[in-house]
Amino acid sequence: MLFLQYPPCSTCKKAKKWLDEQGLSYETRHMKEENPTAEELKVWHEKSGLPLKRFFNTSGMIYRELGLKDKLPTMSEEEQYELLATDGMLVKRPLVVGDDFVLTGFKVQQWEETLMK
Repeated sequence: MLFLQYPPCSTCKKAKKWLDEQGLSYETRHMKEENPTAEELKVWHEKSGLPLKRFFNTSGMIYRELGLKDKLPTMSEEEQYELLATDGMLVKRPLVVGDDFVLTGFKVQQWEETLMK
């Protein structure tokens, strides 16, 4: 599975520690240095079954600076994918992508249910 993270992020550190404690193998990717592409985001969004808004880091500075709370509802999905692909800091982190699942953010119960089955 792929673990997308921003290494200085405390939540990403907790998630990585949790993955290691569970003995799960994963490949890491620095989401600021190697932004997810619009194509990847589209595939992951479709695979996740989540609303696209869940892929946005809504507590991030860039999200607030761009006024996305008000702009997202009027943007098409394609525009949102393109916007997310412009800066990894716009993407909710951490992001875990497996063959048949995508997890956004770190919620232990959700991760246990998905990854420990």
